[in-house]
Amino acid sequence: MPDQVSFVTPEGLERIKRQLHELRTVQRPRIIQQLKEALEQASAQASPLENPDYAVAKNEQAFIEGRILQLEQILKTAVLIEEPNTSEIISLGTRVTITEGTDGAPEHYHIVGSFEADPLHGFISNESPLGRALMGHKVGDIVTVQAPDGEIEFHIQALE
Repeated sequence: MPDQVSFVTPEGLERIKRQLHELRTVQRPRIIQQLKEALEQASAQASPLENPDYAVAKNEQAFIEGRILQLEQILKTAVLIEEPNTSEIISLGTRVTITEGTDGAPEHYHIVGSFEADPLHGFISNESPLGRALMGHKVGDIVTVQAPDGEIEFHIQALE
């Protein structure tokens, strides 16, 4: 089965690399030390499994190792989102200003891949309902998004 592509911006790629470096060079050695100390404490007990510090450290180690694998996979399948050549059509990397209805307050979003999505900070995924609806449209278009409370119309005001 082919790997799924991970769309990332240049900034997102740098964040991934920094986080992976932090996990490998700081977090992994820290948790290994914690496990070692928990095992030393457990030697006085009947079993390491009875030591709550050991159990917590093992859970944290599993999380760290899982996150390292996830970030490595993203880097392996990363496709860089370059700034769009044209500001006429919405695509990955486009910054868009929309309003809900005709009189809503302007909302500003950057269309990114799902890994970087953070709607509260203006980054929406091309796979989200709003991102999917916006893709391929231009200034002046109206897009409709199906929300839990019904359909919402968004007017595209500007693109960068």
